[in-house]
Amino acid sequence: MSLDGGRPLRWARRVDAPRQPAAGPREQVTRLPPGPGVYRFRDAAGAVLYLGRASCLRRRVASYWGDLGDRGHLAAMVARIVRVEAVPCASGHEAAWLERNLLQRGKPPWNRNPSGGHESEVWIRLSASADAPGLMVTRRPRPGDTARYFGPYLGGQKTRDAVSGLGRVLPLGHAADRAVGTECELARARGASPGVRADLARGVTAVLDRDPAAVTALRAELICRRDAAAAALAFEFAGRVQAELEAVDWITAEQKVTQAQPCAFTVRGWAGGMLVCFEVRGGRLSAWTQRACAAAVGRPLALSAADHSPAWADFARQTAELAALLAS
Repeated sequence: MSLDGGRPLRWARRVDAPRQPAAGPREQVTRLPPGPGVYRFRDAAGAVLYLGRASCLRRRVASYWGDLGDRGHLAAMVARIVRVEAVPCASGHEAAWLERNLLQRGKPPWNRNPSGGHESEVWIRLSASADAPGLMVTRRPRPGDTARYFGPYLGGQKTRDAVSGLGRVLPLGHAADRAVGTECELARARGASPGVRADLARGVTAVLDRDPAAVTALRAELICRRDAAAAALAFEFAGRVQAELEAVDWITAEQKVTQAQPCAFTVRGWAGGMLVCFEVRGGRLSAWTQRACAAAVGRPLALSAADHSPAWADFARQTAELAALLAS
């Protein structure tokens, strides 16, 4: 995977990259990929000054050398930046989690918020029971609960919007055995009944498990309903469905840096004289280091990444490729 818009990566001539990159930080910015990720700034002594996340790494990091606007207090920090480092992420959701995990491990001096953004950590509870089927957003799984939990997710409002979108297309919450009165009429209007409860639960589960076909089908139906509302000049409703669509994209996007299971492992990537190391503890990627490293040492260490999933090996390798590019 190319990290700079399809052009070949420009590696350093030497196998061991220099301790300080030859390029200045403003030139390094032009080498950042346009996708989502996490970035950090270091000073001449190698200390981390600031860590942040971006939906577009190149644009966000470049903004520090433009008009800072209401971030004018950062001008003194920008003057001290000697090196830019970054981790390309698969999605904005993954970048948000990585920023949060790293800041909770240690907050650099120029970061104000100890957890990055203001999103809360939530889970989705799915119940297919006969008396109370449906989805619920909750702070954490309840011990001993027989319902299934999905997550964790960052962003309580986004997750609630996603649940609303799921219920709009797959009305599991209206498929209870004892629906009466108005609830019975709503269930009939939405095509929900006890007889299809299991099918609805399977459909919701497939989306929350990020099954590509299920996610695509849900998105297509939400897009159809949004466009129909806009055509009928029901712009407020169309806007609500659009928010649900964006929220579904958020919770179903690839995200590996925070996992439900409390696993622990270390994964490394090496490229162009740079070794990157990620530590996962308690199911969360909470440490990121990188350094110059000769091929004789770095390559064998990176090969150990093959012991993990291909996604983790690619994640470490791509970060190492970007580190080498920025240090060249």
